[in-house]
Amino acid sequence: MNITIVGAGAWGTALGLVLHQNAHRITLWGHDPAHLAEAATASENRRYLPGIPLPQGWRFESDLAAAASGAEVLILSVPSRALRDISSRLSSFSGLAVSTTKGLEHSTGLTMCGILAQTMPGARAAALSGPSLAAEVARGAPTAVAVASLAPGVAAQIQGLFHRPTFRVYSSTDVIGVELGGALKNVIAIAAGACDGFGFGDNSKAALVTRGLAEMTRIGVACGARAETFSGLSGMGDLTVTCFSKLSRNRSFGEALCRGGSPAEVLAQRSSIVEGYPTTRSAHALAGRLGLSAPITAEIHAALFEGKNPRQAVADILGRGSKSEH
Repeated sequence: MNITIVGAGAWGTALGLVLHQNAHRITLWGHDPAHLAEAATASENRRYLPGIPLPQGWRFESDLAAAASGAEVLILSVPSRALRDISSRLSSFSGLAVSTTKGLEHSTGLTMCGILAQTMPGARAAALSGPSLAAEVARGAPTAVAVASLAPGVAAQIQGLFHRPTFRVYSSTDVIGVELGGALKNVIAIAAGACDGFGFGDNSKAALVTRGLAEMTRIGVACGARAETFSGLSGMGDLTVTCFSKLSRNRSFGEALCRGGSPAEVLAQRSSIVEGYPTTRSAHALAGRLGLSAPITAEIHAALFEGKNPRQAVADILGRGSKSEH
């Protein structure tokens, strides 16, 4: 099939490699023509995925309309803050649209598929999420993800597009659960990184991750998700890898906060998107609208947006009073 990857970052490129191995024709769109020209010449995305060769035959395109022309499938791998604008420019698209972006829109509280329902009403949308570090996927490390859609047959179609021995795809109809799992775990990962930075140890981090999963599930169920989804790949699976991997951008951002500097200064030193930063603001607002207790999210929000000392924020998370576990 003709597939256009919308977003020339590490994740979009890695997914393009999986799809290329399944004999699909790949167009890679990015907003920076110079970056695309370098990738085409070097046969390598040196900016975001260095050391991984790109196959011959890929088409590189910085014009969005031209990139989408003739595409049967769009893989949307852009930052959450850009999805509404970019997808609005693709409003007439009527094929398969797969969101691989993990975030929440602050002004509306919508997930990415919620945005696509407004901006690309004719598309058959789905969400792909799970424990899937781009560098490992690109190297062919065995990976499993979930794909969710409400449109009949769409999840099965996307399974067929991606599924390989090293990239196993499970289907779901719980779109909101799969998307919220992928978004909210980034908030918990920032807290996990702070635990690492302050040297609190594995006991503390395990407790944080466990209670973080409970918090994610509580928010998700209130939004209409199924609780069991958060025990799966897009919940516990993605949470685990994001909180423990040295490759995790959100975990490493939380760790970097412990070395000093404001959140804005730490972000400015990083070359890649930290989705947990805007998602913390959105998740905090969502929990408030729902009237839910979300103490980890609240403390990370205080550290990122209210000037609270990160050490104190993490200490307050871990030092909360005793209560029933369930």
